[in-house]
Amino acid sequence: MQTILGSGGIIATELAKSLLDYTSDIRLVSRNPKKVNPGDHLLPMDLTEEQAVYKAVEGSSIVYVTIGFPYSAKVWSDTWPKFMKNVISACKRHKAKMVFFDNVYMYDRNHLNGMNEETPLNPTSKKGQIRLEVLQMIDSAIKAGTIDALVARCADYYGPGITRNGMLRELVFDNLFQGKKAKWLESDKYPHSFTYTKDASKATALLGNTEEAFGQVWHLPTAKNPYTGKEWIEKIAEAMGKSPRYRVVSKFMVKIIGWFVPIMREVVEMMYQYDRDYVFNSDKFEKAFNFVPTTYEKGIQQIVIEDYS
Repeated sequence: MQTILGSGGIIATELAKSLLDYTSDIRLVSRNPKKVNPGDHLLPMDLTEEQAVYKAVEGSSIVYVTIGFPYSAKVWSDTWPKFMKNVISACKRHKAKMVFFDNVYMYDRNHLNGMNEETPLNPTSKKGQIRLEVLQMIDSAIKAGTIDALVARCADYYGPGITRNGMLRELVFDNLFQGKKAKWLESDKYPHSFTYTKDASKATALLGNTEEAFGQVWHLPTAKNPYTGKEWIEKIAEAMGKSPRYRVVSKFMVKIIGWFVPIMREVVEMMYQYDRDYVFNSDKFEKAFNFVPTTYEKGIQQIVIEDYS
């Protein structure tokens, strides 16, 4: 049994498909899980409750943590540490391995150009501090021999089927498709890496089923030489047959919008990721598994074919 905690999102959905290469015994857990594969086992649970986590993990050999809580520093602070404490405890009790799907929020903002597994951890945002706290819990459990775990980390991600929390989707693809101006945050001059969701999920499944991968942090496969904001918009517009019209939204404007749209208030502290080079390196994974990431050109084309044709 391989279990996904937090099914329903695009990463969890693609991960469920990829796990079929390793097992036919897949459990999907969320408030309202839906089958991805015909043989999936569905377990409706509120994973913020301790006993629900224990029930979800019971009988599992590998547990994938792909859950996403509402994008709020307050919610994250109230929820993530408690949830991770319960997951670690449940994995220990039921002798399950854990794969934690992670982001780059905890990295030092001055070391985002060429991020790798050794990049300094020094978060400057509230959400980054919470992610670091959770990572330290996992690291302590690994070093204490409490559980076997690994961290699978990706950059901002893009891919077909994203319906929420997708910057490229919401600000660029959707706007261009609707004949509106695309939007980019803070500056269009800097390269910005995006991890292709199908690559990320395939790689996460591979890591979870590779004994030697545990006890380590892995950057998931991500194409090199990322486009600048301007180039992303131009390439997407070209693939869609649209005019590459766009505007850059400043941090000041995001703050103003945040007065009326609460979610935008949460974006402000993360906008440093768009005022400098944001380049993600996955050499470690690519060399270990002889994996070639999907090119940005092909990724864009696939999104247009699957979501906008």
